Amino acid sequence: MCSGSFAKCLGITLIPLAIVCVLCNILLFFPSGKSVEKENITDEVWYFGGILGSGVLMLFPALVFLGLKNNDCCGCCGNESCGRRFAMLSSLLFAAVGVLGAGYSVIVSSVALNHGPKCVFNDTVMPQWGNPFSNGDYLSDPDLWSLCLAPEGIVSWNLSLFSVLLVMGVIQAALCAVQVVNGLLGALCGDCCCGGSDGAV
Repeated sequence: MCSGSFAKCLGITLIPLAIVCVLCNILLFFPSGKSVEKENITDEVWYFGGILGSGVLMLFPALVFLGLKNNDCCGCCGNESCGRRFAMLSSLLFAAVGVLGAGYSVIVSSVALNHGPKCVFNDTVMPQWGNPFSNGDYLSDPDLWSLCLAPEGIVSWNLSLFSVLLVMGVIQAALCAVQVVNGLLGALCGDCCCGGSDGAV
């Protein structure tokens, strides 16, 4: 498979992953599907790991990868393959942006999973909003989930959505890392579609 065609496949895969991450981050603003005061939303949600890191920043490499297959800048400098090679080389920069964005989302999700969500829990005086968990202890002991009195199901809600963000971020980072290798090969060896007699893949 040509390096440009392979990059296009990566771009097609990254777009739905980015959409899923944006939706997950938006859902996290509504704990258990309920509207709450902004100060009662888990802090890590405001870092926009899914919206910025795995969402907006991921669209740049995705669109660039999609355009590599149809790059028509062959023939520059008297060498019909140098334009395509330069395009593949420039895709490395966008792949790096994708890795950084996905890495940011993974870090935010990991921290959020470790800290746990904000919820209403019994304090020494009266129930109040806060975080009753510390250092990820609730992850290994589901019995602690009952500390959260409201919103109902908030622990599983946050755990599920941040886990999806974590997994999607890892997949996105891996795909962008693959494009780094693919881009290097395309830059060094040229795209097989460029300069062919019939332009076939």
